[in-house]
Amino acid sequence: MNVSFILILLLFGTFATYLAGDKLAKTVAIIFSLASVAGSIFILNQHSAGIDTSFMTSWISNPNIYIALKVDGLSLAMLLLTTVLTSIILFSSFGNNYNNSKSFYALVLFMSFAMVGTFLSADAFLYYIFWELALIPIYFIALIWGNGDADERKRAIVKFFIYTLAGSLFMLMAFIYLFNRAGSLMIGDLYMIRLTENEQFWIFTAFFLAYAIKIPIFPFHTWQANTYQMSPSVGTMLLSGIMLKMGLYSVIRWQLPIAPLAAKTYMDILILLSVIGVVYGSIVALKQRNLKKLLAYSSLAHVGLIAAGAYTLTLDGLRGAVLQMIAHGFVVVGLFFAVEIIERRLQTQEISEMGGIRIQDNKFASMFMIVMLASVALPSTFNFIGEFTLLYSLYNVNIWFAIIAGTTIILGAVYMLKMFQHVMLGEKTDKVFKGITVQESVVFVIIIAVLLFFGLYPKPINDLITPALQEIVTKINKL
Repeated sequence: MNVSFILILLLFGTFATYLAGDKLAKTVAIIFSLASVAGSIFILNQHSAGIDTSFMTSWISNPNIYIALKVDGLSLAMLLLTTVLTSIILFSSFGNNYNNSKSFYALVLFMSFAMVGTFLSADAFLYYIFWELALIPIYFIALIWGNGDADERKRAIVKFFIYTLAGSLFMLMAFIYLFNRAGSLMIGDLYMIRLTENEQFWIFTAFFLAYAIKIPIFPFHTWQANTYQMSPSVGTMLLSGIMLKMGLYSVIRWQLPIAPLAAKTYMDILILLSVIGVVYGSIVALKQRNLKKLLAYSSLAHVGLIAAGAYTLTLDGLRGAVLQMIAHGFVVVGLFFAVEIIERRLQTQEISEMGGIRIQDNKFASMFMIVMLASVALPSTFNFIGEFTLLYSLYNVNIWFAIIAGTTIILGAVYMLKMFQHVMLGEKTDKVFKGITVQESVVFVIIIAVLLFFGLYPKPINDLITPALQEIVTKINKL
């Protein structure tokens, strides 16, 4: 079996979910999602056994464009992250009732299909198609099933759509130029192009605009907070847990190896912008009164640190970035799921209207606390492994970058503990908080198990991603 099976499975699942009707849609969606997890694990086992599960076939003859899917440790890690988190997100949504649920769950599977395609593509044209396809389902998920005032939601989602689409057009122009130089859009051929310093600057900038908006990196973040707040929790989890990783992954896979000279020339500026995002996101999070917005700015700070590590152009920086991408994916899904649970019961996202939840449900408070502590990189959690590696890579570039970026741990602890105190502790509000269900507990247990297991034993992921990252570092240093 090659990796194209996962894409076929998710695409077929999209149509099957829609055709199943509203009553069976969520059941069919979770079945296909779990099947994609099983398929991903099978591909992982084949990869570990030395079997190549990549796929390539001619698609368009003039120009030469291929359906090319590359399987290495890096793409496999992102494949597993996408399929596993999609299943968790779908399962977490079972406590909600959605109008036209067949369309809702079909869109979630289709978005997973597009994101998997983005992580696997080895042809730039195919990669660009998947990159854009992923934008369509989240647009409708957020617009139709989102929260808040309809007009405000429309403005926020349209802004997000226009920003990301505009950034992608710059990337498309870069690929067209590279095709004219190489006569091919295969990633291996693009790596081989000898671009001048001026050419690399413009190619690098075009990629940066697309990826900086998607991640987002300061100051391209203005769409994020409102979009996260207005989206339904499933949409927010998809955006923060997986979709923003498309930008970070693409920095490592496409931007740095194709324009390494520009990356080295502007490394300090790129790290500085990323570090500013760390500090800015943390400070703004301190002032938030809306729980979803607080987590949105917290996410901005964390992904800023990931981007800073990637732009160190070192093996430690890239490895820390990938480790933290995976860790952040699980912890941010756990945090936004906690917000979803609170909102289901209290019908609010405002921190001022919460309090004393621990008195009514100690089990939920305990699980929320573990995920919250993981988000501030408590030792023995997965996030600690990633953040330590990232700060180490920044220290080796410039100690001041590491010191300033390290404020994400200090400030993160401040605003997360303050939030926990207001939401979970304190006096009980007049609103009744119904105890957490078995289904909700299962979601938390899975997330916590991942965060603790890989926090204590990150070797399997480290061994999986390191060979692919070493190859990328070699290509970055080829000049």
